[in-house]
Amino acid sequence: MNALSTLAVTLDDVLAAQELLEGIIAKTPIETSRALGQMVGGEVFFKCENLQRAGSFKVRGAYVRMARLSREEQALGVVAASAGNHAQGVAVAAKRLGIRARIYMPLGVALPKLQATRSHGAEVVLHGHNVDEALAEAKRYAEETGAVFVHPFDNVDVVAGQGTIGLEILEQVPDVDTILMGVGGGGLLAGVAVAVKAKAAELGREIRVIGVQAENAAAYPPSLAADALVPLQKVATMADGIAVGLPGQLPFSIIRELVDDVVTVSEDSLARALIFLLERAKLVVEPAGAVGVAALLDGKLAQLGIHPKKTAVILSGGNIDPMLMLKVIQRGLSAAGRFFTVRMMLDDRPGSLATISRIIAENDANVTGVDHTRVGGSIAMGDVAITIDMETKGHEHCEQVLRALRAEGFQPIVMHL
Repeated sequence: MNALSTLAVTLDDVLAAQELLEGIIAKTPIETSRALGQMVGGEVFFKCENLQRAGSFKVRGAYVRMARLSREEQALGVVAASAGNHAQGVAVAAKRLGIRARIYMPLGVALPKLQATRSHGAEVVLHGHNVDEALAEAKRYAEETGAVFVHPFDNVDVVAGQGTIGLEILEQVPDVDTILMGVGGGGLLAGVAVAVKAKAAELGREIRVIGVQAENAAAYPPSLAADALVPLQKVATMADGIAVGLPGQLPFSIIRELVDDVVTVSEDSLARALIFLLERAKLVVEPAGAVGVAALLDGKLAQLGIHPKKTAVILSGGNIDPMLMLKVIQRGLSAAGRFFTVRMMLDDRPGSLATISRIIAENDANVTGVDHTRVGGSIAMGDVAITIDMETKGHEHCEQVLRALRAEGFQPIVMHL
């Protein structure tokens, strides 16, 4: 008996979920990325779940879970906790099924996500300072009232629903050989792995399935190494959609059997990936949805000795707060060497600022901001501190500007974001 036949979720479960979702969710498009393909030496396809209803893949699993509730359970209503995508997925599914939904969201949740969840008809309760606190309150409410708690990833129906994305990719790119996606709790990665590995076995060929985590929220690598769930002491990433400190038990049991590898990417890599998707693919994607692109840009597959001919990357969601997008764009430009800030100490005499401006202009950089300060605890008498923001063309151009400033006797210090 092989591993596929002993798992809690099977291909039949995913096929049944696909049938249940027919006409409910959008069959999201596949877009080709010629630019990324040229970088990695093979064809690259984006599975655009950022264009899914409610803005992410989460509605798939939420709907399957809730559609299979008994009439008695549906009458009691459902409860969930989320900072965004799961909340909207549950709200959309509940509205479609006519089920009362109560969603707990942490205080300070991004306003667009709060408004979107309410717009789908769910009752939103703000509680706690993070998702874990909201989750605890949602579970308490479920126990007190009998409402059905809809877990974001640790449930058979939810995993099966997410796995339908894998079936769609195989329909849209039949000869795909590698599939990348983000992983937080693991529901998406586990579901896709079940579907894809079973189909690959039927076809008698190999299809690699690889998960990607933000390195500051990467619970899977240590858990897989220990063959047990290992909680993180701290989670800190812009990719809030995968900011999960402990894998789900059900997804973990599937991922350790079926998934080829789980790699990690830095916050700077995530920012660069979002900039790439905006500029080159014209797609708005949230950080959690861009981790697969970040992994390709970082050459993570090549580091594993993998050189795929056809790679599909799941862009799992597009629900990004505009304020976060502003910060991410600036960080992404900085990480790519297209925006940088320098600080210098100068003698307080006429002409110094004009000289600096001339050097920057002669080296074809563009000043976007200047802070000129004569007063401060670290500034000596007769000195001036100047901070300059510049637009540049890449890391080599940044170094050119720095060399030119140093050649004129200045001592610029690069300020990192």
